[in-house]
Amino acid sequence: MLRFIIVATFVVLFLIFSIPIMLVEWIIGKFNPDLKGRSSLAIVQWAFRVIIVLSGTKVNVIGRENIPDDRAVLYVGNHRSYFDIVIGYTLIKGQCGFVAKKEMEKIPLLSIYMKYLHCLFLDRENIKEGLKTILVGIDKIKNGISVWIFPEGTRNKAEQETDLLDFKEGSMKMAEKTKCPIIPVAIHNTADIFEKHMPRIKRQEVTFRFGEPIDIASLDKEQKKFLGAYTRGRIIEMLEEF
Repeated sequence: MLRFIIVATFVVLFLIFSIPIMLVEWIIGKFNPDLKGRSSLAIVQWAFRVIIVLSGTKVNVIGRENIPDDRAVLYVGNHRSYFDIVIGYTLIKGQCGFVAKKEMEKIPLLSIYMKYLHCLFLDRENIKEGLKTILVGIDKIKNGISVWIFPEGTRNKAEQETDLLDFKEGSMKMAEKTKCPIIPVAIHNTADIFEKHMPRIKRQEVTFRFGEPIDIASLDKEQKKFLGAYTRGRIIEMLEEF
């Protein structure tokens, strides 16, 4: 319980004391949006690394070299914990926006940083608004900003990590329309940090494995038609190796 209090206190203090920084970042964005995105990312990555240390989490990373250095990608991962985002943001290459549920947009201060980091807020109940979000994601990828999505649509609470929910095929449209590589991400053991015993945070060892890029053009007709199912299968294969 003490670890949770320490982490929660840090998050609250970081958000409060960084209000002046948010203002500075807003001003920077008026003149240089790219600099604003990069500097905001550096600030948030620092905060997330502190959270990882305070939570006692050891992170193993496999296959990060599979992420291209020179172009935007669509990261696609399984999702079991809030720490998937905290850790994921420290491992990306370049700027990247995570797709989050629309309710996150209402959280004071945190939502400001999320907007600075190009996060997309998805209304899961409104198909029309969901399509608009996908179009925004397509535009971001075309402009060199990667997107990270969890196509299960929600945190998976299954006992076995390999029991993934069905992937929403619509979430693959961002890669289909931009022809960007898909980076499958297998995330192992993050639920054991917090979700399995809330509100306690326990010291854990987790693994993020970045698979080889999926080039849509090289897939056969059936794989292209069910790209979400194909990517899901690739992630399950990686999780089974754990």
